[in-house]
Amino acid sequence: MLDQVLNALLTVVIGVGVCVLYFWGANWVLDRLLGSDEQTSANDGLRTKIRPWIFLFPALFFLSLYLIYPVFATMWLSLNGASGENFVGLANFIWAIQDGNFLQSVYNNLLWLIIVPIGATVFGLIVAVMADRLWWGNIAKSLIFMPMAISFVGASVIWKFVYDYRSGESEQIGILNAIVNGLGMEPQVWLQIPFWNNVFLMVILIWIQTGFAMVILSAALRGIPEETLEAARIDGANDLQIFFSIMIPQIFGTIIVVWTTITIVVLKVFDIVLAMTNGQWDTQVLANLMFDWLTRGVDFGRSSTIALVIMIAVLPIMIWNIREVNKEEGTR
Repeated sequence: MLDQVLNALLTVVIGVGVCVLYFWGANWVLDRLLGSDEQTSANDGLRTKIRPWIFLFPALFFLSLYLIYPVFATMWLSLNGASGENFVGLANFIWAIQDGNFLQSVYNNLLWLIIVPIGATVFGLIVAVMADRLWWGNIAKSLIFMPMAISFVGASVIWKFVYDYRSGESEQIGILNAIVNGLGMEPQVWLQIPFWNNVFLMVILIWIQTGFAMVILSAALRGIPEETLEAARIDGANDLQIFFSIMIPQIFGTIIVVWTTITIVVLKVFDIVLAMTNGQWDTQVLANLMFDWLTRGVDFGRSSTIALVIMIAVLPIMIWNIREVNKEEGTR
């Protein structure tokens, strides 16, 4: 434990030292090339234009190295065969639209896209509204936000104990089956029930993302002018009318941003499916299918093709989300 702490501290010190050395050295070189401030002011304009790019260069370099280059490399690999060397053109894309597992994954992803963002946003909004009316509301918010601190794999392990099934006369240790057994009904293998097993997996992500939605929407609700709510109450509006006619319209932009943000998370969902079912029993999703072809099928072409499909699906939502955030910030 002590070694890990010391290694972490050493990493921080070295990282900060390298950054300081880079910026000091870059400015020193710039001043030597263009003349220091004491010597001349003729190149001040040029120096002012170059200096921001010196600060931005590391970020741009690593962004290009780890984001832009992989995108083009993935595009090229999607046009090649399993080894990533022999050119096959659009054969991988033709395979994708004809493959049953790929189409099943697309169908499951669509289910996730419909159920999870709506479920997490609705529950987050309900909690945000109700918690503000309770004296222990902040405690409730903290408990609901807590799953956000858990990794997807950790959350999956927790929910494995909820859905656990023991065959024969073995005692049921899964919470859900223990309840069912206590009510005199037969325990079920929940993760093997067609269609519903996907829903049971979605519950995990809803459980995690509800805290995120709650925090963002709670902040938006606090931004509604109190005078507007008081005026509605004076006019005789009840709580439901205030909620649907005043609160929802005023925070609708924030609701859409929360919904689209969770949608992007859903499109990339991988950990939960891998840890819970590994895509068995018709629970496969695109990210997990990509991982299967990359590690088990060892087919760089097909895995890259699936990665491109995910990227194409995420990109429009991400662009639209960024525009909405910028638009909302511009109106403030």
